[in-house]
Amino acid sequence: MDNRAEVSAFLKSRRGKITPEQAGLPVYGHRRVPGLRRGEVAMLAGVSVEYYTRLERGDLSGVSDSVLDALARALRLDDTERDHLHALARAASATPAPVRRRPKKATVRPGVLRIIEGLHDQPAYVRNNRMDILAANPLARALHYEVFEQQPANTCRFVFLDPRATRLYPDWERVARDGVGALRVEAARNPYDRELSNLIGELSTRSDAFRTLWGAHDVHVFTEGTKRFHHPAVGEMELVHESLDVSGDPGLSITVYSADPGTPAADALKLLASWAASQDRDATASRADTER
Repeated sequence: MDNRAEVSAFLKSRRGKITPEQAGLPVYGHRRVPGLRRGEVAMLAGVSVEYYTRLERGDLSGVSDSVLDALARALRLDDTERDHLHALARAASATPAPVRRRPKKATVRPGVLRIIEGLHDQPAYVRNNRMDILAANPLARALHYEVFEQQPANTCRFVFLDPRATRLYPDWERVARDGVGALRVEAARNPYDRELSNLIGELSTRSDAFRTLWGAHDVHVFTEGTKRFHHPAVGEMELVHESLDVSGDPGLSITVYSADPGTPAADALKLLASWAASQDRDATASRADTER
């Protein structure tokens, strides 16, 4: 695959983030641009300047894992960035995949559905690598009810294209940055995913904020952490989240939110459950009135 522009931009962006002092190198005279020079990266990685120049021009085809790891150390990449570099190298060396006219629709196994539906006091949902929410329990639907007003329910599309996102996520900048970083990781892992490419193209066209963050070439993987919400019905809450890959279904993961017992966040979740139940009762009554 010809991903030379992506490779080149990523390496340049990482090189620009490392100062000579951070790399343990002496500094002589005035530097016109921040970051390391190509020759310094080559020296730290143990390769020739000519070879590193070839890599930074985007040619990772056939590069060994040992060279990639040496480059990751020279650029002080974290685990996510190192894995991203390896994914870019695999894509550069891969044989183009056959084009599928109708991409296979991801489905959630009944056993996985039972898992999230059994978590009555914790919001839980299943998403794919494009941030589409494929299944959710009632509490997750209540927490993200604005996201579910669009179909497919996609958290990144909501973050960048719905003005209500800045209210739902008080730390919108962090949420937005993490979402873009996750999409960039997936784009390197799945370079022939047409629906993923279409989503990235849509957001790049319609959102200046997305386009700016995409140009930073930062990467992110969802695992665990905390996220603040400001729900229109129950107010602010800070929830812990865990994301787990679904075994046997590449690209699918389960995200579960929780709160420690006795905390304001736990009380907010109880209030959210009551609000969700009242919404269901109102909807049921409305349907009954319509059918009469």
